[in-house]
Amino acid sequence: MNLAALVHSLRCSLLHIENRLVQAAGLGRQLAPALAVHGPCLLPQLQPQNQNQDQEHDLEEAPETTPGLMDSILWMAAPKKRRTIEVNRTRRRADSKLLKVRTNIEPCTECGHLKQKHILCGFCYAKVNKETRLIRQQIQAMEGGPLRAPTVETMVLYEGETASEQDKDKRLVERPRKRPAWFSY
Repeated sequence: MNLAALVHSLRCSLLHIENRLVQAAGLGRQLAPALAVHGPCLLPQLQPQNQNQDQEHDLEEAPETTPGLMDSILWMAAPKKRRTIEVNRTRRRADSKLLKVRTNIEPCTECGHLKQKHILCGFCYAKVNKETRLIRQQIQAMEGGPLRAPTVETMVLYEGETASEQDKDKRLVERPRKRPAWFSY
């Protein structure tokens, strides 16, 4: 008998004895590893010995392969060569990644702040939003709640304005200030 074969058979015998001792001690079917690894079980599973031939026949039809350590690792492509500093800098500073020069900026005709063409000025929008919020609060105070609004059109009158004949049937909200230049009929 060869020395390598003898060592191999001795190793297998010791593993078999160790498995039987673990079963006899009632430590469970599997020992927990000292280092937790996210993946399949590293230790071999102990198969119960079936005495019925039918059950053995079923096990032979569907043999289970024990999962290995490398089965749960996500394999990704690795570069063959290192990118040079020049290539990295050229890629990072590409023309498509630089900021674009905007040529569609003009001053707002109402307030003078810079804005993009065909886009509402942010400062003017804030003024309109504030005035609209004050008008809504005044309407809510007049009616006593949000669900008591009449089903008629609302007309906002500023200081020094009067309602015309066609506006008599509308709900009138009077504001105690001069009409802003941007708030027209």
